[in-house]
Amino acid sequence: TCAGSGALPENPFYGKYRHKIQELRRSSPDVFESRMEKRSEVKRQPVGHSKQGEFIRCMEEKARQIFFAEGLGSKTSKGGFTKHKTLDSILNVEMVKEKSAEEITQIWNQYFSAKDTVYAVIPADKFDLMWKRAQSCPSFLYALPRKEGYEFFVGQWSGTELHFTSLINVQTQGEAAPSQLVLYHYPDLQKEKGIVLMTAEMDSKFLVVQDAQCLASQVQLFYATDRSETYGLVETFNHRSSEFKYMSVIAELEQSGLGRELRPGQASDKS
Repeated sequence: TCAGSGALPENPFYGKYRHKIQELRRSSPDVFESRMEKRSEVKRQPVGHSKQGEFIRCMEEKARQIFFAEGLGSKTSKGGFTKHKTLDSILNVEMVKEKSAEEITQIWNQYFSAKDTVYAVIPADKFDLMWKRAQSCPSFLYALPRKEGYEFFVGQWSGTELHFTSLINVQTQGEAAPSQLVLYHYPDLQKEKGIVLMTAEMDSKFLVVQDAQCLASQVQLFYATDRSETYGLVETFNHRSSEFKYMSVIAELEQSGLGRELRPGQASDKS
């Protein structure tokens, strides 16, 4: 057995590659020494060290540099929701302009995944369709699955914000009914990057994140669908309200599978 710093490792696999290793050592001693140094370096790394871990820490650090404290420079409206909430109040837009859509998506998702809220990155073409339809059909009735039955919520577009409040609130308080969830859509990077960023605020006294996610998913189901029958319900609600049937929303949710997926108690059954 060779001794010294250049000693070849003794392990059960060495015999299999003995000839190739010896040949590399004779013909390219510098390459051989370099590989041995790298091998020793890996051995010295602490348990749990990995390039993936470094990558995650790097992404978290980037997120801290790129995001501001939420709501910075915005005014809060009655009910605790941020009034005129802009992307500039959340994100250093100038800093991300040099990044690709994929990088921005990754940073946005990484940042909000640690927060108790709803968020998304919507492709520009999908948002274009939603936005166009929101202009002619600014409101709709959504059904939130509960343990027994459904609870209805009215969603009303106001610019690029989508406000939700329960139907019972609308029936009892009319236009004064407070928002219980607001989805904020930011098309600032739509033309340049092809994405629209979305995040939300909610009244935690009435809704949990799973409720908010359910309502946000339904917005895309009804406003971004290619199925004419599905979007037809939105048109009927806005333009032929006397023909609209509450149960048609539930039927559409059940047909899409979304109602069954989001019904409380079902999540624990999913593997």
